[in-house]
Amino acid sequence: MTVAMLSDILPMFSPGRRARGHGEVAESIRFRSDTDEEEFMEAATSDEIDAVRDTVIRFMTTEVAPVMDDFEKRGEFPRELVRRAGALGLYGSVFPESVGGSNMGFLVASVIQEEMARHDPRFSSCNNQQGSTCPMSIYAAASAEQVMRYVPPILAGETIGMMSLTESGSGSDAAGAMRTTARRDGDVYKINGEKMWASIANETDVGILLAKTDPEAGARGVSAFIVEPKKYPGFTAEPIDTMLSKSFRTNAVFLDDFTVPVENRLGEEGHGFKVIMQVLQLGRVMVAGKALGTARACFDEAVRYSNERIVRGQPIGRFQMIQSDIAEMAVAIEASRSLVYRAASAMDNSEPSNRLASLAKYHASQTAKFCADKAGQIFGGYGLAREYRISWLKAYADHFFNGEGSANVQRILIAEDALGYKEADRHHGRTGLRDVRRDDVAHELPAPVGG
Repeated sequence: MTVAMLSDILPMFSPGRRARGHGEVAESIRFRSDTDEEEFMEAATSDEIDAVRDTVIRFMTTEVAPVMDDFEKRGEFPRELVRRAGALGLYGSVFPESVGGSNMGFLVASVIQEEMARHDPRFSSCNNQQGSTCPMSIYAAASAEQVMRYVPPILAGETIGMMSLTESGSGSDAAGAMRTTARRDGDVYKINGEKMWASIANETDVGILLAKTDPEAGARGVSAFIVEPKKYPGFTAEPIDTMLSKSFRTNAVFLDDFTVPVENRLGEEGHGFKVIMQVLQLGRVMVAGKALGTARACFDEAVRYSNERIVRGQPIGRFQMIQSDIAEMAVAIEASRSLVYRAASAMDNSEPSNRLASLAKYHASQTAKFCADKAGQIFGGYGLAREYRISWLKAYADHFFNGEGSANVQRILIAEDALGYKEADRHHGRTGLRDVRRDDVAHELPAPVGG
């Protein structure tokens, strides 16, 4: 079975069709309404979105599913699978073609995240490092030459990315309470401190790490750095024992005079908070897509089991209480899908999207937890057995609940915007950083000699 590369699909995307509103994207929403307000929900998926979805499904079912459990049993990182996903273009959809992307946008990225997580959230857990926060940070703030050096190999899956922000005592105030410091020493920085929950830091080749260059300045004293743990001394990553993947590990990171060249600082000193806030906003839609996919996976498992499990001579799906749970899950999933796709489309149209991204991330992560809980109840005691997929899907529902800002952080942002205390989209278009959808870094490169 052949898996089509996104570069094969790209010609279908004419410039006039790459930045469309949410009126053309709601894949399985078939609501019917006589009002203009709900008219956008009537359209089925475009051929392009169908083709992308098919590519992801084929890749996950033919290349990932047959081997992923074996990698998990060995606790081995599937580097070749990541490289293959990169070669297919699954990490580069929001990036311009000049850096190896497909320029298909956030809507396509959300569909990719959704289908990857639906088929195996373990494998999808590295998407942020390969196609979101890590390469987006570099693209937003590095020199054009550094973007061209670091971003294409990450998107291609040839190098493994990382984002390291969180510390053990910082929680949601990751920047203000940061204790890791970066001290300039000639033409390098020496970084000291500890980080927590750094996904695949034990495998990373190139990553983004946040540290304070001015410990007294709070969030304004945070700077961002491109780091290369395998190239410079002082970086130690120790996997944390969790209920999540044994192949894609999250890590505690220990920094002991870890060396970073001055040229690898992203922007000026003190600009790290600005960088991280921009990419976390964009990354929320990615995590929302994964939460949506996880919710769908729980729903799929619940539906299958409800039709297979026989009690009193009939499938348990015939019982009214089971049907009530299935109906509630279906409604929540469709509502989340609408929010995720709408937020992604707003990003593609360069519209204010921070509020929408928080709504989408909050609702999709709530839906994932809700569906995991309902599915677990439907499975009963079998939902605790590792041989049943639902047992570890629950852990990923919790995982995506917290990534790119916990539920409480999203509640605060949404509520303060609604109450008029702090507009969620107040910084839209004013960061001074590159926008991955509007600014092609290729325009900043020197013209070829003789060109």
